[in-house]
Amino acid sequence: MRYQIPELVLQTLFSATIEAEDRLARLDERAGRHPVAEGFRERGQFFDAAGALWVAGELVHVEDLVLHDAHMDARAPTHELTIAHAVLRARRRIWLSDPDWALSSAGLAVLRGEQVGGETPSIEMDRGVPPGTADDDNVIADGDDDDNPLSLEFAEIDAAIARSQRLLDEQADEVGDSGFGGTERPSASEPKGQLGLLFDDEWDEGARLEAWRSLIAAADRMPACLGAAMLFDAWEQIEPLRRQHWLGGLLVGAYLRARGKVTSHLISFHTGLKTIRHERRRARDQEVRLRAFLEALVLTGELGLKELDRLFLAKTQMEMRVRDRRSNSSLPGLIELLLSRPIVSAGLVARHVGVTQRGALNLVRELGAKEMTGRGRYRGWGIL
Repeated sequence: MRYQIPELVLQTLFSATIEAEDRLARLDERAGRHPVAEGFRERGQFFDAAGALWVAGELVHVEDLVLHDAHMDARAPTHELTIAHAVLRARRRIWLSDPDWALSSAGLAVLRGEQVGGETPSIEMDRGVPPGTADDDNVIADGDDDDNPLSLEFAEIDAAIARSQRLLDEQADEVGDSGFGGTERPSASEPKGQLGLLFDDEWDEGARLEAWRSLIAAADRMPACLGAAMLFDAWEQIEPLRRQHWLGGLLVGAYLRARGKVTSHLISFHTGLKTIRHERRRARDQEVRLRAFLEALVLTGELGLKELDRLFLAKTQMEMRVRDRRSNSSLPGLIELLLSRPIVSAGLVARHVGVTQRGALNLVRELGAKEMTGRGRYRGWGIL
């Protein structure tokens, strides 16, 4: 479980570190003051979530993730799509929190889904609300269920959580008074029960996670990008969380944000990592792995700069079409939606802009958005 940091290897990576530092600094400077910065941040959430599954060997279409996030699925969501949505929600939770929150014990406990202080972690992250800032409009009161369009969905979720809790309580009673309850793992000497199918008794996630967190102090003594690459390599080698292995890439972005290297957005590390060959990412030589991860940071910066240029050009072209429109036109709202989503559907446009689906089709045609699905049904438009 120990992770070694050889000094000689670090000395050979300074040139790659300088290149990664320069590229990410340029991206952060432009993204912080760019006219399409908000759309760039939101689009990056979707692309990074899909990239996290790609790195894990699973394929998730970005358009399916967008529709699933809007509760407008065209088909039943797959297991991979559900995991990608969990990555998306975790990224939003990290971005809405303090820069160093995700690297703290409390932050990691929440991201793991553990109970903190005897309470279940808040689901405000699912609704895009920063933790601790939920107001009356975002909380379903007892007498306002009929007015909330998602009250039925939340009721089904609460029922599923209650059924799961009853099952966990029954298994805890079978184990006995050994302290196995909540989110703690049974020890090797205790009977597994049905929960033995979910958790490996010999895989101590808590100890492995603390071993990984102990390396943060050593990473702080290095340049930000080199420290982030070292922490990600340690995450890959230690494997603290088997069922949430994708969390390592998100913690890279959180670490760079905490160090002040990338503060304008949460870096989409998986978009650059998926361009690196598997043989280099999983090489036996530590220097090869670290160099590959630094190269992934460089590619992430390059892709981010190209994305900013592409979005700004598309925004300029679309604004030329609405220059002489009336002040209450719905086209500016559609431009904002197209900039913040990789793909949109007629239903998504209708709900966001406040028109009918027929009106949404007219707006899309008038704005000149590109049809991206190539299908007669479940059509989607976006910026190429």
